[in-house]
Amino acid sequence: MRVLSLLPASTEIIAALHAGDSIVGITHECDFPADVVRTLPRVTRSMMDASLTTPREIDEAVRGLSHSGEPLYMLDEAAIASLAPDLIVTQALCEVCAVSETDVRAIAARMASHPEVITLSGSTWSGVADDMRHIGVALGCAEAAAEVVEALEKRIRDVHQTLRAARAPRPNVVVIEWTDPIFAAGHWVPELVRRAGGHELMSVAGEHSTVRSVESIRAARPELLIVAPCGYDAEHAATAARELLAQDDWAWAGALPLWAVDANSLLSRPGPRLVDGIETLAAIMHPDLFRAAPGSNAIRVA
Repeated sequence: MRVLSLLPASTEIIAALHAGDSIVGITHECDFPADVVRTLPRVTRSMMDASLTTPREIDEAVRGLSHSGEPLYMLDEAAIASLAPDLIVTQALCEVCAVSETDVRAIAARMASHPEVITLSGSTWSGVADDMRHIGVALGCAEAAAEVVEALEKRIRDVHQTLRAARAPRPNVVVIEWTDPIFAAGHWVPELVRRAGGHELMSVAGEHSTVRSVESIRAARPELLIVAPCGYDAEHAATAARELLAQDDWAWAGALPLWAVDANSLLSRPGPRLVDGIETLAAIMHPDLFRAAPGSNAIRVA
């Protein structure tokens, strides 16, 4: 089977199912696993101005494109047709994060190969697990997918059992998904925090991320802050966190433990590495119970 993977998470899922050799094309954002994506053709590009660097500039550019009806990402239809995929994997969860499902289906309908289109839409861990099983069925490796999901869920149970045995208290946490404006992380992130032994104060599992004021976050009285901007690695997240602390209205946060987390790998993508995210969050919140997270995953800022 020839598979076109149009989001980084699906590329990671297919690779985790040991079916990476079925992938014939990927997006410009697919970067993991390196040995799978290194030589694959990329059939998308961002329509964002590459010179924009600050969170505010990026947010305003995204809003501007969205309000004008312009796409955030461009699909190379000719390249996609030349790859003649049998299966295209896309998503319907967030048009800021990946190509539009509507655009993908329109292109698929025009293709001579008449590829099947699978849409991933899990907004909680159980939904992500279901998406992994769905891909497994489509690829003819349902048994392998079930085994991979079970292995991931065993790791989650191990974290739970450690917390339960220690009767560990749950710290109140706020995870910041974007820093200007401030977005509290939604979708699966509040669930990851809960499974890691904490309580996310500003978001509800399965719901979209929401804009929050600094005052509302302070009023919620968090015991721990995690800065994990969507698409940022740990180093860039740490820079964003330090920029927040340098602002007068964030001075209060300097008295709290504040961590920067590699959201790009561990929190933003609905795939198998969300479990690495749970383990990283557990290590941050309960350092006496879990091995310290590597610096590539999380950096203590304050």
